[in-house]
Amino acid sequence: MSKIFQMHCFRAFVLVAILFLTYAPSSSFAQTDLAGTIDRFGSSRGFGQTETLVNELAATGDDAAVPALKALAAGDLYTRKSDGKVFITRKGSSSRDLLLIDPVTGEEAGELSKRDLDKVKVNNNLRSTIDAALAGMTLMSPNRGTRLSAAQSLLKAPSEDNLILIEQAFEKEEDGEVASVLAQARAVSVLNSDRSPEEKAEAISDIADIGGREAISILLSARSSVGPDLQDEIDAAQAKIEKRLAFWDLAQNVWYGLSLGSVLLLAAIGLAITFGVMGVINMAHGEMVMIGAYCTFMVQQIIRTAYPHLFDWSLAIALPVAFIVTAAVGLVIERGVIRFLYGRPLETLLATWGVSLILQQAVRTIFGPTNREVGNPSWMSGSFDLGGLMITWSRLWIVLFSLAVFAALLLLMKRSAFGLQMRAVTQNRRMAASMGIRTPWVDAFTFALGSGVAGLAGVALSQIDNVSPNLGQSYIIDSFMVVVFGGVGNLWGTFVGAFSLGILNKFLEPYAGAVLGKILVLVFIILFIQKRPRGLFALKGRAVEA
Repeated sequence: MSKIFQMHCFRAFVLVAILFLTYAPSSSFAQTDLAGTIDRFGSSRGFGQTETLVNELAATGDDAAVPALKALAAGDLYTRKSDGKVFITRKGSSSRDLLLIDPVTGEEAGELSKRDLDKVKVNNNLRSTIDAALAGMTLMSPNRGTRLSAAQSLLKAPSEDNLILIEQAFEKEEDGEVASVLAQARAVSVLNSDRSPEEKAEAISDIADIGGREAISILLSARSSVGPDLQDEIDAAQAKIEKRLAFWDLAQNVWYGLSLGSVLLLAAIGLAITFGVMGVINMAHGEMVMIGAYCTFMVQQIIRTAYPHLFDWSLAIALPVAFIVTAAVGLVIERGVIRFLYGRPLETLLATWGVSLILQQAVRTIFGPTNREVGNPSWMSGSFDLGGLMITWSRLWIVLFSLAVFAALLLLMKRSAFGLQMRAVTQNRRMAASMGIRTPWVDAFTFALGSGVAGLAGVALSQIDNVSPNLGQSYIIDSFMVVVFGGVGNLWGTFVGAFSLGILNKFLEPYAGAVLGKILVLVFIILFIQKRPRGLFALKGRAVEA
């Protein structure tokens, strides 16, 4: 009985001692131990010993070690020659002196000449180790951005020493993006460790599931650190990733095509209205787009100067301004020039081309020939990932905006009295006139509407293209191609034509280049209209058929 009692007493004593050693030491004891480890940097011989000390500091998990590690990476850690004590240094009162700061307490310890100090040397490999160590110590931070940055640092500098810490952080991580990076970091660290082939095979599978171009780089770099038994697994994982990337590259090209198509739709939809109803080849249509972009610039300038808090609303304010201004300019052009040239297509083409040159020069005179800055509101800045797609907010909003404009015009054409008159004039002008429709005013307001829509296109294009006097020239030929391909005067034809040509352009560019790709598209359209002169969606009517 006494022996059992003595045994229990001994166990209790050991337990108390362990608890004391674990929890009871005062902060001063911990600081002393940490300071002793830091002071060993002064006596380290070679980068290998320094790296060992870095890992020791990281293993403590003590935040008090962070300043010393950061100073070491920055080259600001020095040893005092007289006693071998290590300090963090800052610039002193003179160029020859350095201010000494205790690496643990942060207290200043006076100034000392550089001659009385030795710098703790580091190289690039050691800096990578330090970054990984600092990352490992910040994985448990309550700040999401800090944890994400730490996980990314560990991914770039895999180390077996941080593997346990990464696994612990991964189990506790609730944020999806941070957890994904941690999973990659764990897998990479496992491949660079001495763990069993089974665990390495599982890590290869995890990397394949994560995917991405970075995963291929990871697998290629891991070939030398894994045995020959795992080479087949790496090849299979690489093939799986490449197959998935090929799919997402295809999807990305489709998205780029849709994005370009939305731009072409915005630029061409107004031209489709004027060309279809009036039969006028308006070479000044691109300048309406340019005027809309400069309206956006002017609105933003006023807001920046007088109402900076409204900047995020600048595009919403610029839209009606651009529409009204460009519609007014279009109305003046139609009433002042074009109405005298109906039935004379060559003279109309030359006249509108002259108007385009006049408008370009006027803008150059007022605003100068250089590009003007048009800022992006906060809700149009940045990008996000959707699966394997990278989608910018500016492009996404332009796609949605172009669809909204198309829907509004479709509703106007189908459900309004003005739209009915436009369709009547388009199908049979003489019959429409005999029914009492004032065709000259329909022409005027149609031209104004088409110009106003071009102004809306300018507002959108100001977010993705340079705002300059030549802005409209970049889209006028493409706009005509869209209108001719889709069918003159048909909105649905313009819609299908814009997105079809946009996707076709983006699929040709990787193989033929941007310029040759456009030439091939033009050749395709020329061949297409030989078979279907009226485009994809030909208008029907007595005058049209005649």
